[in-house]
Amino acid sequence: MPLCQLPAGERGRVLTLAGDAPFCQRVREMGFGEDAVITKLSGSATILCQVGETRLALSHEAARRIRVQVIGPSHSGGA
Repeated sequence: MPLCQLPAGERGRVLTLAGDAPFCQRVREMGFGEDAVITKLSGSATILCQVGETRLALSHEAARRIRVQVIGPSHSGGA
């Protein structure tokens, strides 16, 4: 499913990136590379996500190009 459709509070693993090479390189550098585990915190027009200890905002269009597999709800607390 596209990251923009992931419910808030859920975690997902990045499966694929769609778009031109500069877009894919940019989001990989931000931490959204293939196999990255992300948590969608909120949003629909602007998507707020957490990758590791970093919170990042993406446009809906950018989030639409990142396909994820749902892996379950986020758990509070450190790991």
